[in-house]
Order: sequence, then C-alpha cells, then structure tokens
Amino acid sequence: MASSRSGWAAPLYSLMLSILVLGPLLGPGYLLLRDAVSTPRSYFTDSALGTTDAAARAVPQDALIAALSTVFDGGVVVKAILLLALWLAGWGAAQISRTLLPTAGTPAPLVASTVAIWNPYVAERLLQGHWSLLVGYAALPWTVVASVTLRRTGRWGWLAVCLAAAGITPTGAILAAITALMCGIALRARRAFVLRDYALIGLILAASSPWLVATAVSGSGATGTDPAGVTAFAARAEPGLGTLGSLAGLGGIWNSDAVPATRTTVFAAFGTALLLAVVALGLAPLWRRRRNPIIKGTALLAAVAIAGPALAATGPGLALGEWAAVDVPGAGLLRDAQKWVALAMPFYALAAAAGVAWAGARLRNRWLPAVAAALAVVIALPDLIWGVGGQLKPVQYPSSWSAVAAELEDADGDVAVLPAGMFRIFPYSGASPVLDPSPRMLPLDVLQTGELVVAGGSVRGEGTRAEAVEQVLMAGGSATELADLSVGWVLLERTTPGELGASDTSLHQLSVAYVDDELALYRVPGDIQGSEPTNNLAVGAAHLLWIALLVGGLGWAIFPRRYKP
Repeated sequence: MASSRSGWAAPLYSLMLSILVLGPLLGPGYLLLRDAVSTPRSYFTDSALGTTDAAARAVPQDALIAALSTVFDGGVVVKAILLLALWLAGWGAAQISRTLLPTAGTPAPLVASTVAIWNPYVAERLLQGHWSLLVGYAALPWTVVASVTLRRTGRWGWLAVCLAAAGITPTGAILAAITALMCGIALRARRAFVLRDYALIGLILAASSPWLVATAVSGSGATGTDPAGVTAFAARAEPGLGTLGSLAGLGGIWNSDAVPATRTTVFAAFGTALLLAVVALGLAPLWRRRRNPIIKGTALLAAVAIAGPALAATGPGLALGEWAAVDVPGAGLLRDAQKWVALAMPFYALAAAAGVAWAGARLRNRWLPAVAAALAVVIALPDLIWGVGGQLKPVQYPSSWSAVAAELEDADGDVAVLPAGMFRIFPYSGASPVLDPSPRMLPLDVLQTGELVVAGGSVRGEGTRAEAVEQVLMAGGSATELADLSVGWVLLERTTPGELGASDTSLHQLSVAYVDDELALYRVPGDIQGSEPTNNLAVGAAHLLWIALLVGGLGWAIFPRRYKP
C-alpha cells in the first residue's frame, strides 16, 4: 500500500505545482501573450501546414490545433496542452530519478519535479509565449527514461511517443532527437552501428517529417536568414550574473521584457545561487555513479547546453552565427540560443534528487533535506507562482473577430492586414506587444512578412510576397496591384497602433465587406490571381505519419511486443 501511495506522489505533486504556475490562465478566455496566440477556431490554411514562403516554425503545431478546434474550443485545447506539458515535465523528472536512482526514496523524485517545473526557463518561455516549446521540454526526461526502457526491455513504444510529442515544433523535435541520440550512443558503448540505431534515426525523421517536408516543399529553408537575428536573439546576461551564470541558472532569454520581476534585479543572482546549490549537492553522489552511461551522458549534455549558448553570445560566436545564418540553410532555427538550455534539465533534476537522497541518508531523515531543497528552489523564483506574478492570464476577443471569420468562409484570395507588421497592442491584450491573431483566427491565408521588431532594430523575415503586398499598401498602391499579388481581402485592425503609410488611398479603391469599431474588412474587386499552388498532399501525408507515430507509439507502449534487433 505504501509503495502504491509513493507511486502517485510525483504525478499529484507535479499537477499541483503546474496549477500553481498556470492558475489564472485556466479561467475562461484565450492565451494571447507575445508569441502565444490561441483562438476559438483555427483552420487548415497553407500557413498552418507550413507551405508558405515563411519558415515552417509552427509545424505541426498549427495543424494539430486546427484539427482539434473543429471539435473543442481552441483556447481550451492550448491551455490543456500547456497544463499537460508542465505536469509531464515534473512527473518525467521524478521518473528519471526513480529510474537511475532506484534507492532514493519518495522525497527525492519530488525535488526533481520541483526543479523541472519551478525554474527561470519555464517562466521565461511562458512569458515569451512559447507554450509548444514547453511540450518538447517536457518530453526530455521521458525520452531518457524511454531510452533506458528500450535498452532493458526492447520496447520502442514510449520512445516513439516521446519523439512524436516533442515534434509538435521543430525545436522540440531537435531537443528530443539530441537527447535520444545521446542516450543511444551512451548505451551502445563500443558496439558497432546496429539495426536499433537505424530504427532510432527512422523514428526521429518520422517525428520531424511535418516541418522537414513543409520546408522542402515550400523552399523556405533553402535561403539564409537575416544575420541581425543572431545578435538580437543571443542569450542575455541578467543582473548580477554574466551570460554563463544566467544560462547556468536556466535563465538568460534574449527578451528582457519576458522575465519575472525578480530576474530583473540582483535577486536573480541570489535565486541562481540557490538553484545551483541544490543541483551541486548531487554532483558528488552522481560522480560515484559515473559508470552509468546515462548519468555521464546527461551531464555532458547539460554542460554543452550551457556552455554552447554562452560561447555563441561572444564576439567569435556571433560572427560564426551570422555566417551560418547567411550561408547555411536552416541555421535560423538555431538563432534563439537560450532555448537549447532545456537540454540541461534532465541532469539538473537528477542531480537535485541525488543530492537530497544523499543528505537524507546522512541525516537519517529523507524528508528534511527534500523539503529544504524544494523550498530553496521555490524561493529562488517566488514570482513564478500564479501566472508568473499575474502576467499570464486569459483574454476575451471582441465579437468582431467571429464576424469577420464568418464573412471569409468559402471566400477566395489571401488576406493582407493593416497596420504593417506582425505585432499588435490591443485594448484587451495588455501592454506587451502580441502576435497578430488574424492568421489563426481567419479561414484564409493571412500574409505576414515574418519581420520581428526587437530592441535596437528589426530582424527581416522570409515572407517575400507578404513584404511586396505591404509595400503596395504603404505606398497607396492600386487594387489591381493587390489582385495581381493574390490578395482578395484587406483587414484593418482599428484598435492597435501601427504604421499605415498611404494605405488610405488603397482602401478607398476597395469595397467594405464589414466594419465596426474594432475591425474593417475590405474586398479587393476584380479577378484575383491565384497564388502559386503548393504540394499540400505531401505535407498532409507527413502530418499523418507524425500522428501515426504518436498514436501508434502509444498503442505500442500500452500493448508492447518485444523486439530486440
């Protein structure tokens, strides 16, 4: 009976912590914060499938939400996935400690859960709006556990599930792939390349197929990205800490506005010291277990995940990154260097668990050091509680959006949006700029340049046709020019500041389809030139392969068949 209770302790504790973090967001409304956009309904547009000229950064995430929002409210879907991600991150951290430290007892895995959920990486990615990245983050400890399970039992199912779940975004797919390959190499020792290694590579490619195929079909990854993004998105030193110290404390995101209040003062150094003290407590106990290849592998991965982004933020690192951005296809995916710090989490959680287990054995009291360590981790970031100090809360969209979406059902042509740019400040969205919700809110493709405005300048996007359309509108171009660019509609978002240029001249040539205090929708007259067709069949097949891996892997895990090549 006691064993059964201890088995439930970690998932229940992780769920409690996750609710404490997300609390306000779980009420009615939608997530709309910086890069995060949830809407009542999303659609299977070319943008959702990643086949436009912009990089396929939200693939297969957007298509998944489009599918689920045909049955459930899209806002509920996103909040449920986010809650599931945090919960599984904590539970997975507990499982990795149970797997690699089987004698640690119940308190140690709970400390591992605390480290995985309650840290600056989670806080900063929540505030930046990277909810789907946290799915990949959550998959990492489970990927380690699944790799060990594969080695011990020959069962592939859970590893397939982990890779597919992390593959909800390209970054998540790469994070899980690196972790799985590290485990595969560590467990393979000195044996030659075997069938199991080829099978692992096959699973990784299947999990990544939606964005790989979308990139190949659209050609969006064939050209370089703006080198200005390398410096703009480099890891950042926080107060009282250098870049290396910030990264070691699982902080240092590029956007200084997307951080909890305590990370904007010298308290950041105190909080980092507390977190690292908890982790450091386990270094000696883990050193004594260094013959375990997974422990060595996760330690090496953590060191590289921290040192790599720190080096990338130096002069030579930035120069190398700028060269890669221009000359290496797909290098733009690497430019937000701090996101790779997620790879350190499994080792941090494992070290924290090992430390409190060791201290508990010395004190002959397992709970005392565990409670002290968990409190230290929480005190290190006190304002993560309740929506990161209340910054994470749902919004309500005006009914105008639903009316415009209904107007565009079964319509032709793409949608151009005013004011210029991709970010908005609506009366209902708070003070921080938020990503324009129109591409996910409307049933037609919404043209976006991909240009990002950051401190000190802007980073050019890949949306060349959208850029051409924006130039026509800013110059007051003709309706014919818009039609030649396959634009059938122009949406004016009236309650957000932004550049309008001479677009009034263009709008006066269009017919009004809908107008109220929030939005105005204009119809471009005449024949609309169709945009260049894309091979959505191949992309759709890749999405189906990804779903098959996720669902099939789950069935494979629940009803396993032993297979050991």
